[in-house]
Amino acid sequence: MDMKFALHNTHLDDPKHFADRDPQLQRLRKQKYIYQSPIIKQLPTTIPGIYTVGGGRQIGKTTLLKQWMLSLLEQKVAPLAIAFFSGELIDNHHALLDLIQNHLEATSLAKLHYLIIDEVTYIRDWDKAIKYAADAGLLENTILVLTGSDLVLIQEARMRFPGRRGTANQVDFHLYPLTFRETIILKKFDLQKILGNDLDELYKLFSDYLKHGGYLTAINDWAVSGSIAPATLRIYSDWIRGDMLRRGKQEHYLREILSVIIKRYGSQVSWHTLAHDLSIDHHKTVADYINLLSSMDVTFIQSALLEDKLTGAPKKAKKIIFMDPFIFHAIRLWLWPIKNPYTSQIETAINDPILSSKLVEACVVTHCQRLWPTYYIKADGGEVDIAYVDQGRFWPIEIKWTNQVRPHEYKQIQKYANARILVKPKLGGKIGNIQLEPLPVALVKLGL
Repeated sequence: MDMKFALHNTHLDDPKHFADRDPQLQRLRKQKYIYQSPIIKQLPTTIPGIYTVGGGRQIGKTTLLKQWMLSLLEQKVAPLAIAFFSGELIDNHHALLDLIQNHLEATSLAKLHYLIIDEVTYIRDWDKAIKYAADAGLLENTILVLTGSDLVLIQEARMRFPGRRGTANQVDFHLYPLTFRETIILKKFDLQKILGNDLDELYKLFSDYLKHGGYLTAINDWAVSGSIAPATLRIYSDWIRGDMLRRGKQEHYLREILSVIIKRYGSQVSWHTLAHDLSIDHHKTVADYINLLSSMDVTFIQSALLEDKLTGAPKKAKKIIFMDPFIFHAIRLWLWPIKNPYTSQIETAINDPILSSKLVEACVVTHCQRLWPTYYIKADGGEVDIAYVDQGRFWPIEIKWTNQVRPHEYKQIQKYANARILVKPKLGGKIGNIQLEPLPVALVKLGL
């Protein structure tokens, strides 16, 4: 194996001490909270094919695959059958194909190969190498796992490799930040006990989640020091800026667009209205930047719902939100640098009634969109914050993160028999025939 990849393949020298010597697993063992994604058990172990793992930057894709490698070794897979290659060190599709061919030839005695290409989208024309290898029969006995921080990876794999993916039921995986429920479990709280007897603790945990989100580095920062290190926030924003520049985007345009997203956070906007606030000449440029940010799992574009068609309304205004509270905080620090961001920006945002309500709404929206197609309702009678589509119908949800519940604010939501209202007060109550639900409780139970 080429020595430049040796750092990530220490299992070849000493499989028994792989967890001690691998850089990602070393760092993981030093953390207070260690998370193992369910994806590790869902990844294939016996069915050859081309698989993808997508997800945003700093979300833990590389660590997940190192944990998977460790799991394979524990299952007595031969170390020589497993290889990890970083796409950041591979120039183009010719180099990638040579690497695949040389590796498979050198380990030809293995009955089944486990080959990981991490951040494959860094490699110019990577798909040409994978397509050629598949068509040439090189991957017949190979489980090939490709990762990328651009979710276009998954779309391209579906489009470019039809009939070449293998026979497994699931070939594409999406790694998200931890949900609120997953974070509570990670912190070793008893969910049933909290839901039944200790809503004060649950609300405190939710307030903490709005600060660190579902990013493990931020969660572990908070666990150790009660805050989030500026370096942790900057690492994320530096990756976003770097990835956008690598795709040929302009940093000053990126700054403007992110600034206006925060300025109009949670509000209905169109590409035209956003362009009016910017020095960018054309609304299509704004759309291009935001769509790219969405493909990188930085933002989520929430469209208005066409109720009769159960799809998004392309001509109506949209809402642009960040995929996780941690991303919101990291971007704010990049745009407006400050010495103590945890106290001056993050805690201030959580304590601000207007801004915190927008963060809460965004949090519920992005939790829903992991499970279902998720929109909002824009009607003559008013707006409904969320409408997700499931079982051939849409399910409307209104969110009110205020201490007082005012019935006149719920005219539109009461038009739907299957509506839900999620509120800040811990006590129940009703608006018309709709039961009010404490929002953190509903968020924990979402999708169960």
